[in-house]
Amino acid sequence: MDRILLIDKPAGMTSHDVVDRVRRVFETRRVGHAGTLDPFATGLLIVGVGDATKRLQSYVGMDKTYEATARLGATSDTFDPEGVVTATVGAIHELPLRDIERVLDLFRGGYEQKAPLHSAKKVGGKKLYELARKGTATEEMRPTKKVDVSELVVTDYTWPSLSFRVRCSSGTYIRSLADDIGRDLGCGAYLTGLRRSAIGDHRIEDATALEDLSGV
Repeated sequence: MDRILLIDKPAGMTSHDVVDRVRRVFETRRVGHAGTLDPFATGLLIVGVGDATKRLQSYVGMDKTYEATARLGATSDTFDPEGVVTATVGAIHELPLRDIERVLDLFRGGYEQKAPLHSAKKVGGKKLYELARKGTATEEMRPTKKVDVSELVVTDYTWPSLSFRVRCSSGTYIRSLADDIGRDLGCGAYLTGLRRSAIGDHRIEDATALEDLSGV
């Protein structure tokens, strides 16, 4: 069976876990996905089955839309809840929304973004997260890439939780964006929740929950 599937990935699974599940359901090894989601993240994952795997590359370069939540006043070494979280020393107890909006303006339109140290980017043939786990990774090793941010909107804010929607170019790390926002605010921040709601014109509303996949 050759088809493109829109899957709503649950939290706690890797994108490869989803591929394995699809392989079992369709009883074929020819399954791939476009656009990895971190294990803690949920939302739209495009999966190809059979000959449809040849079309997956066309989805990888599409803009992505995310609903994200960041915790202000603390940092994480992985920029997300799976890392070591440290409260920011001397962090302001509460920031007015106008100050947050002023910082978000620095990222609207796009900026030069550094990949997280805990990422699959390679330096000298080694994945950064492997070097980070060994304690040999440095800030200077983080690759930089120009990313486009066509939309960055606050959807909810109650200190220290900041929720926002972002539409961005392929390859943008929302974890890095949260960390960068925290750095410019002067209080630190890390991502606590992430849901991908769209890839190009493909919407999460049209996706199938993984547990319902057998009925597709």
